[in-house]
Amino acid sequence: MTRDYSKFLPPSGLGKISRREPSPLERLGWKPFFSQQTDVDAAADAPPVRVVEVHRTGLHVLGEKLDAFIPPGPNATVGDWLLYDPQKPSNSKVLERRSVFERRAPGSDRKRQLIAANVDTVFIVSSCNKDFNIARLERYVALAFEAEVTPVILLTKADLCDDPESYAKAASVISNRVLVEVLDALSDEPIAKLAPWCKPGQTIAFLGSSGVGKSTLVNALFRDGVADTAAIREDDSKGRHTTTRRQLHFTADGCAVLDTPGMRELQLTDVEARIADVFADIVALADQCRFSDCGHDSEPDCAIQGALARGEIDPNRLARWRKLAAEERFNSSTLAERKAAEKSLQKMINAVQQKNRK
Repeated sequence: MTRDYSKFLPPSGLGKISRREPSPLERLGWKPFFSQQTDVDAAADAPPVRVVEVHRTGLHVLGEKLDAFIPPGPNATVGDWLLYDPQKPSNSKVLERRSVFERRAPGSDRKRQLIAANVDTVFIVSSCNKDFNIARLERYVALAFEAEVTPVILLTKADLCDDPESYAKAASVISNRVLVEVLDALSDEPIAKLAPWCKPGQTIAFLGSSGVGKSTLVNALFRDGVADTAAIREDDSKGRHTTTRRQLHFTADGCAVLDTPGMRELQLTDVEARIADVFADIVALADQCRFSDCGHDSEPDCAIQGALARGEIDPNRLARWRKLAAEERFNSSTLAERKAAEKSLQKMINAVQQKNRK
Protein backbone atom coordinates (compact mmCIF):
# COMPACT_ATOMS: atom_id res chain seq x y z
CA MET A 1 0.00 0.00 0.00
CA THR A 2 1.34 3.43 -0.97
CA ARG A 3 1.48 5.79 1.97
CA ASP A 4 1.68 9.58 1.91
CA TYR A 5 4.77 10.66 3.83
CA SER A 6 4.42 14.36 3.04
CA LYS A 7 2.79 14.78 6.45
CA PHE A 8 6.07 13.76 8.08
CA LEU A 9 7.39 17.26 7.29
CA PRO A 10 7.09 20.32 9.57
CA PRO A 11 3.71 22.10 9.29
CA SER A 12 3.61 24.76 6.58
CA GLY A 13 2.71 28.40 7.01
CA LEU A 14 5.04 28.92 9.96
CA GLY A 15 4.92 32.70 9.77
CA LYS A 16 1.15 33.06 9.47
CA ILE A 17 -0.88 34.50 12.31
CA SER A 18 -4.29 33.01 13.06
CA ARG A 19 -7.14 35.50 12.58
CA ARG A 20 -9.34 33.71 15.10
CA GLU A 21 -8.65 32.98 18.72
CA PRO A 22 -8.86 29.19 19.25
CA SER A 23 -11.70 27.93 21.39
CA PRO A 24 -11.01 26.22 24.74
CA LEU A 25 -11.54 22.82 23.11
CA GLU A 26 -9.24 23.67 20.19
CA ARG A 27 -6.56 24.63 22.68
CA LEU A 28 -6.89 21.10 24.06
CA GLY A 29 -6.36 19.69 20.54
CA TRP A 30 -9.96 19.41 19.30
CA LYS A 31 -10.15 19.07 15.50
CA PRO A 32 -12.86 18.57 12.84
CA PHE A 33 -11.93 14.87 12.78
CA PHE A 34 -13.43 14.54 16.27
CA SER A 35 -16.36 16.94 15.84
CA GLN A 36 -17.55 14.86 12.87
CA GLN A 37 -18.07 11.97 15.29
CA THR A 38 -20.34 13.92 17.62
CA ASP A 39 -23.98 14.94 17.61
CA VAL A 40 -24.31 18.71 18.09
CA ASP A 41 -27.68 18.34 19.80
CA ALA A 42 -26.28 15.81 22.29
CA ALA A 43 -23.13 17.81 23.08
CA ALA A 44 -24.70 19.36 26.17
CA ASP A 45 -25.53 15.95 27.62
CA ALA A 46 -22.23 14.32 26.59
CA PRO A 47 -19.57 17.04 26.26
CA PRO A 48 -16.17 16.12 24.74
CA VAL A 49 -13.25 15.83 27.15
CA ARG A 50 -9.62 14.88 26.68
CA VAL A 51 -7.64 12.42 28.77
CA VAL A 52 -4.67 14.32 30.21
CA GLU A 53 -3.47 11.77 32.78
CA VAL A 54 -3.75 8.02 33.25
CA HIS A 55 -3.69 6.65 36.79
CA ARG A 56 -4.13 3.13 38.13
CA THR A 57 -7.44 4.28 39.60
CA GLY A 58 -8.83 6.07 36.54
CA LEU A 59 -8.51 8.92 34.05
CA HIS A 60 -8.08 12.66 34.59
CA VAL A 61 -10.00 14.52 31.85
CA LEU A 62 -10.37 18.17 30.81
CA GLY A 63 -13.11 19.78 28.74
CA GLU A 64 -14.41 23.25 27.90
CA LYS A 65 -15.87 23.77 31.38
CA LEU A 66 -15.00 20.45 32.94
CA ASP A 67 -12.17 19.08 35.05
CA ALA A 68 -13.09 15.58 36.22
CA PHE A 69 -11.84 12.13 37.19
CA ILE A 70 -13.29 9.05 35.50
CA PRO A 71 -13.06 5.72 37.35
CA PRO A 72 -11.90 2.63 35.43
CA GLY A 73 -14.18 1.78 32.53
CA PRO A 74 -13.27 3.37 29.18
CA ASN A 75 -10.42 1.63 27.35
CA ALA A 76 -8.60 4.92 26.87
CA THR A 77 -5.09 6.32 27.07
CA VAL A 78 -3.60 9.76 27.47
CA GLY A 79 -4.52 11.98 24.52
CA ASP A 80 -7.84 10.24 23.85
CA TRP A 81 -11.07 12.21 23.38
CA LEU A 82 -14.19 10.98 25.18
CA LEU A 83 -17.85 11.94 25.22
CA TYR A 84 -18.31 12.42 28.95
CA ASP A 85 -21.28 10.73 30.60
CA PRO A 86 -22.05 12.82 33.70
CA GLN A 87 -24.55 10.25 35.02
CA LYS A 88 -22.13 7.32 34.77
CA PRO A 89 -18.60 8.54 33.88
CA SER A 90 -17.23 5.01 33.51
CA ASN A 91 -19.56 4.62 30.48
CA SER A 92 -18.03 7.61 28.65
CA LYS A 93 -17.50 6.85 24.95
CA VAL A 94 -14.00 6.90 23.42
CA LEU A 95 -13.93 8.67 20.04
CA GLU A 96 -12.10 7.21 17.06
CA ARG A 97 -8.40 8.09 17.15
CA ARG A 98 -6.41 9.97 14.53
CA SER A 99 -3.28 8.15 15.69
CA VAL A 100 -2.35 5.71 18.42
CA PHE A 101 0.89 4.42 19.90
CA GLU A 102 0.86 0.92 21.31
CA ARG A 103 3.39 -1.78 22.11
CA ARG A 104 3.43 -5.34 23.33
CA ALA A 105 3.27 -5.01 27.09
CA PRO A 106 6.30 -6.20 29.07
CA GLY A 107 5.95 -9.77 30.26
CA SER A 108 4.91 -13.04 28.68
CA ASP A 109 1.15 -12.60 28.19
CA ARG A 110 1.59 -10.64 24.91
CA LYS A 111 -1.14 -8.15 25.71
CA ARG A 112 -1.05 -4.82 23.92
CA GLN A 113 -0.41 -1.67 25.90
CA LEU A 114 -1.74 1.71 24.78
CA ILE A 115 0.90 4.43 25.10
CA ALA A 116 -0.73 7.58 23.70
CA ALA A 117 -3.39 8.68 21.22
CA ASN A 118 -4.05 11.58 18.86
CA VAL A 119 -0.43 12.72 18.69
CA ASP A 120 0.66 14.85 15.74
CA THR A 121 4.45 14.75 16.17
CA VAL A 122 6.67 12.43 18.19
CA PHE A 123 10.15 13.51 19.22
CA ILE A 124 12.28 10.39 19.60
CA VAL A 125 14.90 11.41 22.12
CA SER A 126 18.35 9.91 22.53
CA SER A 127 21.59 11.40 23.80
CA CYS A 128 25.14 11.78 22.52
CA ASN A 129 26.65 9.31 24.98
CA LYS A 130 26.62 5.60 25.84
CA ASP A 131 22.81 5.58 25.80
CA PHE A 132 22.77 6.10 22.01
CA ASN A 133 21.40 2.91 20.48
CA ILE A 134 20.65 2.79 16.76
CA ALA A 135 18.52 -0.38 17.09
CA ARG A 136 16.29 1.28 19.69
CA LEU A 137 15.86 4.33 17.47
CA GLU A 138 14.83 2.10 14.57
CA ARG A 139 12.16 0.53 16.78
CA TYR A 140 10.77 3.94 17.73
CA VAL A 141 10.71 5.08 14.10
CA ALA A 142 8.83 1.92 13.06
CA LEU A 143 6.40 2.55 15.91
CA ALA A 144 5.85 6.14 14.73
CA PHE A 145 5.30 5.07 11.12
CA GLU A 146 2.70 2.52 12.24
CA ALA A 147 0.94 5.15 14.38
CA GLU A 148 0.96 7.53 11.38
CA VAL A 149 2.67 10.20 13.46
CA THR A 150 5.46 12.49 12.25
CA PRO A 151 8.76 11.26 13.80
CA VAL A 152 11.67 13.60 14.56
CA ILE A 153 14.87 12.32 16.19
CA LEU A 154 16.32 14.62 18.86
CA LEU A 155 19.90 14.07 20.05
CA THR A 156 20.49 15.74 23.40
CA LYS A 157 23.56 16.41 25.57
CA ALA A 158 25.44 17.70 22.53
CA ASP A 159 27.25 20.15 24.81
CA LEU A 160 28.82 17.21 26.70
CA CYS A 161 30.04 15.42 23.56
CA ASP A 162 33.23 16.05 21.57
CA ASP A 163 31.71 14.91 18.27
CA PRO A 164 27.89 15.21 18.25
CA GLU A 165 27.79 15.19 14.44
CA SER A 166 28.93 11.55 14.39
CA TYR A 167 25.78 10.66 16.34
CA ALA A 168 23.65 12.74 13.97
CA LYS A 169 25.18 11.02 10.96
CA ALA A 170 24.47 7.58 12.44
CA ALA A 171 20.85 8.53 13.20
CA SER A 172 20.25 10.07 9.78
CA VAL A 173 20.79 6.77 7.96
CA ILE A 174 17.76 5.21 9.67
CA SER A 175 15.32 6.75 7.19
CA ASN A 176 15.32 9.64 4.74
CA ARG A 177 11.79 10.42 5.98
CA VAL A 178 12.97 11.35 9.47
CA LEU A 179 14.59 14.64 10.41
CA VAL A 180 17.41 14.65 12.97
CA GLU A 181 18.05 17.60 15.30
CA VAL A 182 21.05 17.97 17.63
CA LEU A 183 20.56 20.26 20.61
CA ASP A 184 21.43 21.23 24.15
CA ALA A 185 18.26 20.67 26.17
CA LEU A 186 19.42 23.09 28.89
CA SER A 187 19.80 26.01 26.47
CA ASP A 188 17.30 28.09 24.46
CA GLU A 189 17.72 25.75 21.46
CA PRO A 190 14.65 23.57 22.11
CA ILE A 191 12.23 26.49 21.79
CA ALA A 192 13.71 27.61 18.47
CA LYS A 193 14.37 24.18 16.92
CA LEU A 194 11.06 22.61 17.94
CA ALA A 195 8.91 25.64 17.08
CA PRO A 196 7.84 24.31 13.62
CA TRP A 197 5.96 21.47 15.32
CA CYS A 198 4.84 23.13 18.56
CA LYS A 199 1.87 25.15 17.30
CA PRO A 200 -1.50 25.89 18.94
CA GLY A 201 -3.82 22.88 18.70
CA GLN A 202 -0.94 20.49 17.98
CA THR A 203 -0.07 17.54 20.22
CA ILE A 204 3.55 16.51 20.54
CA ALA A 205 5.09 13.63 22.48
CA PHE A 206 8.56 12.77 23.73
CA LEU A 207 9.59 9.11 23.63
CA GLY A 208 12.89 7.59 24.70
CA SER A 209 14.63 5.77 27.50
CA SER A 210 15.17 7.25 30.96
CA GLY A 211 17.82 9.93 31.37
CA VAL A 212 17.99 11.19 27.77
CA GLY A 213 16.42 14.55 28.64
CA LYS A 214 12.72 14.18 27.80
CA SER A 215 11.52 15.99 30.93
CA THR A 216 14.21 18.65 30.48
CA LEU A 217 12.88 19.33 26.98
CA VAL A 218 9.34 19.56 28.32
CA ASN A 219 10.48 22.13 30.88
CA ALA A 220 12.33 24.07 28.18
CA LEU A 221 9.15 24.48 26.15
CA PHE A 222 7.38 25.91 29.19
CA ARG A 223 10.36 28.04 30.28
CA ASP A 224 9.80 26.74 33.81
CA GLY A 225 9.60 23.47 35.70
CA VAL A 226 6.56 21.31 35.04
CA ALA A 227 8.35 17.94 34.99
CA ASP A 228 10.85 16.46 37.44
CA THR A 229 14.40 15.79 36.25
CA ALA A 230 17.37 13.85 37.63
CA ALA A 231 21.01 13.25 36.78
CA ILE A 232 22.15 10.13 34.90
CA ARG A 233 24.60 7.51 36.19
CA GLU A 234 28.09 8.37 35.02
CA ASP A 235 29.27 4.77 34.49
CA ASP A 236 26.73 3.80 31.82
CA SER A 237 24.86 7.05 31.02
CA LYS A 238 21.56 5.45 32.05
CA GLY A 239 18.94 7.55 33.74
CA ARG A 240 16.44 7.10 36.53
CA HIS A 241 12.68 7.31 36.05
CA THR A 242 11.64 10.86 36.94
CA THR A 243 8.36 10.72 35.00
CA THR A 244 6.17 8.03 36.56
CA ARG A 245 3.04 8.40 34.43
CA ARG A 246 2.01 9.69 31.03
CA GLN A 247 0.68 13.23 31.30
CA LEU A 248 -0.34 16.04 28.94
CA HIS A 249 0.86 19.56 29.70
CA PHE A 250 -0.45 22.60 27.79
CA THR A 251 1.66 25.59 26.82
CA ALA A 252 0.29 29.12 27.10
CA ASP A 253 -0.50 29.25 23.37
CA GLY A 254 -2.27 25.87 23.33
CA CYS A 255 0.25 23.20 22.33
CA ALA A 256 -0.28 19.88 24.12
CA VAL A 257 2.99 18.35 25.31
CA LEU A 258 3.13 14.70 26.37
CA ASP A 259 5.85 13.50 28.71
CA THR A 260 6.20 9.74 29.13
CA PRO A 261 8.16 7.42 31.42
CA GLY A 262 11.31 5.98 29.87
CA MET A 263 10.88 2.70 27.99
CA ARG A 264 13.85 0.40 27.58
CA GLU A 265 11.73 -2.58 26.49
CA LEU A 266 9.89 -1.82 23.27
CA GLN A 267 8.41 -4.98 21.76
CA LEU A 268 6.78 -4.34 18.39
CA THR A 269 3.68 -6.10 17.08
CA ASP A 270 1.72 -5.86 13.79
CA VAL A 271 4.22 -3.42 12.28
CA GLU A 272 5.65 -5.56 9.46
CA ALA A 273 4.97 -2.91 6.81
CA ARG A 274 6.50 -0.15 8.93
CA ILE A 275 9.66 -2.17 9.56
CA ALA A 276 9.83 -2.46 5.78
CA ASP A 277 9.60 1.35 5.60
CA VAL A 278 12.53 1.77 7.99
CA PHE A 279 14.64 -0.80 6.11
CA ALA A 280 13.37 0.12 2.64
CA ASP A 281 16.81 -0.36 1.04
CA ILE A 282 17.16 -3.94 2.28
CA VAL A 283 13.54 -4.82 1.46
CA ALA A 284 14.08 -3.52 -2.10
CA LEU A 285 17.06 -5.85 -2.44
CA ALA A 286 15.04 -8.78 -1.07
CA ASP A 287 12.53 -8.29 -3.89
CA GLN A 288 15.35 -8.91 -6.39
CA CYS A 289 16.26 -12.35 -5.02
CA ARG A 290 15.85 -15.32 -7.33
CA PHE A 291 13.48 -17.14 -4.97
CA SER A 292 10.45 -15.50 -3.37
CA ASP A 293 11.05 -17.44 -0.14
CA CYS A 294 14.77 -16.69 -0.05
CA GLY A 295 16.23 -16.88 3.45
CA HIS A 296 19.03 -14.47 2.44
CA ASP A 297 21.63 -16.88 3.73
CA SER A 298 23.17 -19.36 1.27
CA GLU A 299 20.52 -19.45 -1.49
CA PRO A 300 21.76 -18.90 -5.07
CA ASP A 301 21.28 -15.46 -6.63
CA CYS A 302 20.44 -13.82 -3.31
CA ALA A 303 20.49 -10.07 -3.94
CA ILE A 304 21.08 -9.26 -0.28
CA GLN A 305 24.11 -11.56 0.02
CA GLY A 306 25.43 -10.12 -3.22
CA ALA A 307 25.11 -6.56 -1.93
CA LEU A 308 26.72 -7.63 1.35
CA ALA A 309 29.71 -9.12 -0.51
CA ARG A 310 30.12 -5.90 -2.50
CA GLY A 311 30.05 -3.83 0.68
CA GLU A 312 26.85 -2.01 -0.36
CA ILE A 313 24.96 -2.66 2.87
CA ASP A 314 26.02 -2.61 6.50
CA PRO A 315 26.07 -6.15 7.96
CA ASN A 316 25.02 -4.76 11.37
CA ARG A 317 22.00 -3.06 9.78
CA LEU A 318 21.11 -6.33 8.04
CA ALA A 319 21.32 -8.17 11.37
CA ARG A 320 19.01 -5.61 13.01
CA TRP A 321 16.49 -6.00 10.18
CA ARG A 322 16.50 -9.78 10.60
CA LYS A 323 16.02 -9.46 14.37
CA LEU A 324 13.18 -6.93 14.15
CA ALA A 325 11.39 -8.87 11.41
CA ALA A 326 11.62 -12.13 13.38
CA GLU A 327 10.45 -10.45 16.59
CA GLU A 328 7.49 -8.86 14.81
CA ARG A 329 6.42 -12.17 13.30
CA PHE A 330 6.60 -13.86 16.71
CA ASN A 331 4.75 -11.09 18.57
CA SER A 332 2.06 -10.78 15.92
CA SER A 333 1.31 -14.48 15.60
CA THR A 334 -1.77 -15.72 17.40
CA LEU A 335 -1.64 -18.18 20.26
CA ALA A 336 -3.25 -20.80 17.99
CA GLU A 337 -0.59 -20.27 15.33
CA ARG A 338 2.22 -20.61 17.88
CA LYS A 339 0.69 -23.78 19.33
CA ALA A 340 0.29 -25.24 15.85
CA ALA A 341 3.94 -24.50 15.06
CA GLU A 342 5.08 -26.00 18.36
CA LYS A 343 2.92 -29.09 17.75
CA SER A 344 4.36 -29.52 14.26
CA LEU A 345 7.90 -29.21 15.62
CA GLN A 346 7.19 -31.78 18.35
CA LYS A 347 5.81 -34.23 15.78
CA MET A 348 8.99 -33.88 13.74
CA ILE A 349 11.15 -34.45 16.85
CA ASN A 350 9.11 -37.53 17.80
CA ALA A 351 9.45 -38.93 14.28
CA VAL A 352 13.23 -38.52 14.33
CA GLN A 353 13.49 -40.10 17.78
CA GLN A 354 11.33 -43.06 16.69
CA LYS A 355 13.46 -43.58 13.60
CA ASN A 356 16.64 -43.53 15.67
CA ARG A 357 15.21 -46.12 18.08
CA LYS A 358 14.44 -48.45 15.17
